Amino acid sequence: MLSLTRLIQGAAAAALLATTTLAASAAGEVNVYTTREPGLIQPLLETFSKETGIKANVIFVKEGLAERVATEGANSPADVLSVVDFGNLIELSDRGLTQPIQSAVLEEAIPANLRDPNGQWFGLSMRARVIYASKDRVKDETLTYEDLADPRFKGKVCIRSGQHPYNTSLIAAVIAKGGAEATKTWLTGVKDNLARRAGGGDRDVARDILANLCDIGIANSYYVGLMRSGKGGPEQVEWGNAIRVILPTFKDKAGTHVNVSGAAVAKNAPNKENAVKLLEFLASQEAQEIYAKANFEYPVRAGVAPDPIIAELGTLTVDPLPLTDVAKQRKQASELVDVVGFDG
Repeated sequence: MLSLTRLIQGAAAAALLATTTLAASAAGEVNVYTTREPGLIQPLLETFSKETGIKANVIFVKEGLAERVATEGANSPADVLSVVDFGNLIELSDRGLTQPIQSAVLEEAIPANLRDPNGQWFGLSMRARVIYASKDRVKDETLTYEDLADPRFKGKVCIRSGQHPYNTSLIAAVIAKGGAEATKTWLTGVKDNLARRAGGGDRDVARDILANLCDIGIANSYYVGLMRSGKGGPEQVEWGNAIRVILPTFKDKAGTHVNVSGAAVAKNAPNKENAVKLLEFLASQEAQEIYAKANFEYPVRAGVAPDPIIAELGTLTVDPLPLTDVAKQRKQASELVDVVGFDG
């Protein structure tokens, strides 16, 4: 009987030791689900692990990240959810897949309009929606988004699909500022000015400006870095050098529209403390510099310089309209694209 008692006690001690060991191992890890390109996220996670000793496990999810986390439910190993586009961040929050985080570090580093007011998600890098213009045929030094509907640009505007998230975000911001009817009029004006059917990608705008198919268009700032740096090949260097970039404002002159990549702590994060540490690291001076160099994105943290190619575009003044206010209008923005037949 004594032997049996000792055997049971020994088994219990072994089980407790195993549990403690597993817990200690888990405490030294953080699990990241991301839609971001490996070439950008890996240098950040490697630096984080080197400095903290916390092992960063990453799963790249090209599509359906929210669905995957929702399906995994309470058993999901995800700690941090990292995505591009604030609409995706807000979807994660709206579906109850994130949890609120209170962090003085994050609140100090990230402007209030670029994060959720309740701490459900945080923007970590920005891409500005800018105007590409022909160096030779467009003499304007400054332009507003509303100017894209000016009749003087009839047949001279190139743009990707109005239903692309980059554009529905911009259209939603116009709605938030001026209302749906005024936005419908503006969007109709932009459509009337198109040089070709809306479509392709942002870099195609620069390509078509070089080819004299259009004089002006809307595209993201970081593509300028990808083109002019040579990362897209010698042909794209020519595209990038053919354009002049204007940092537009809305007619209220408040600032330039931006979208963000960002992250949130998963609702059922098994390593919440480490998840918060990772988010705080991603908002640090060091990590923000990596964002700037790796993908030509604007840092969200004040005082961190963008890549020199992006710095040459001029000083970015970010429109102060909260992204949460923009998000409320995205559905209507998508509907307006169809109403005016923008992509037709």
